[in-house]
Amino acid sequence: MQFDDDANLDTSEVQDVRGSRIPGGRATVGGGLAALIALLLGLFFGVGPDNLGLSSGSDSPVATASSLAQVQSTCRTGADANTKEDCRIVAVVNSVQDFWTQEFRRRSGTYTRSPTVFFSGQVATACGTATSAVGPFYCPGDRKVYLDLGFFDELRTKFGSSGGPFAQAYVVAHEYGHHVQDLMGTLDRSQDGRTGANSNAVKVELQADCYAGVWAHHATTTKDESTGRPLITSLTDADIRDGLDAAAAVGDDRIQERFQGRVTPESWTHGSAAQRQQWFYTGYRTGDMAQCNTFR
Repeated sequence: MQFDDDANLDTSEVQDVRGSRIPGGRATVGGGLAALIALLLGLFFGVGPDNLGLSSGSDSPVATASSLAQVQSTCRTGADANTKEDCRIVAVVNSVQDFWTQEFRRRSGTYTRSPTVFFSGQVATACGTATSAVGPFYCPGDRKVYLDLGFFDELRTKFGSSGGPFAQAYVVAHEYGHHVQDLMGTLDRSQDGRTGANSNAVKVELQADCYAGVWAHHATTTKDESTGRPLITSLTDADIRDGLDAAAAVGDDRIQERFQGRVTPESWTHGSAAQRQQWFYTGYRTGDMAQCNTFR
């Protein structure tokens, strides 16, 4: 995956609170067993931490001046995105939101842009306080995507993904898939308290995978609104394979087999490895969000 070296990155779409502190430090999800429980319950890689009651408190993080300035000062152009991980995520956020802005407009709708929050350790959100253990998530309460960049190392080392820049892009695009669902009124369908291979929780996650694939289909043709040129200039078959591999790595069956030694489909919340790959590829192959109706 390559970016236009001369493109200007819009860092206003990312809020960097890495190195911040939360007054009182009232997060209740920690590492070790609590992190494993969060993973097995399916909180990981989805929608806000309040869904399972694994949070408390609502204090806002207090960011230091250095954390606030870090991304803004180092991530200026597409050339920076080609060489620095945090700048690459900024560029992916820009591309994903450019696409959905244009897609909603094409469908006579209005897309509301959503910030991504870079954090480390723990973060306070409108959905409650969460730690890095829960992985990336979208909070509908404040319509923000939350991401600890350290997760991408864990995706490779703990979950067996091949890694790579597009594996990271898939994760970001999946979370913005939840934002699209929120804007369209379908995200609430996951909140009926049910789990299992045919639950609405799974169908919502698979649709977000499909929406990520739809963006990927259009990534190299979506024009950056400031330059009139695509921000992403190259996306290879190898990149797509990395995305598919990441999708499989976070399938419920793969996670359960790896961490509890058995597969229990009745507790699934995100879908199997095969399902997640299938729906991402459906979106990528067709480029049509109308093909992402996982509720049929």
